[in-house]
Amino acid sequence: MPQLPAHLTPDRWLAQLLDSGEARRGGVVKRQIRDVERIAGRAAFLAEVERRGFQAVENGRHFVVFCNARPIRRLR
Repeated sequence: MPQLPAHLTPDRWLAQLLDSGEARRGGVVKRQIRDVERIAGRAAFLAEVERRGFQAVENGRHFVVFCNARPIRRLR
């Protein structure tokens, strides 16, 4: 795997993801689990999601983050 640029720290990467326009609008962001684990680590990622009051689900090879605290209802 390629090295990350020196300026891309785990904290900065998490901030860019969870402060994105979509996240600020209360939308949804998705990232591959391998990227989250490689760049920030699963524990740090989930701690930041929880700190912000967001919710995350894991499906296949992705984390899906609901950038709001509204209920999630599985339809099918």
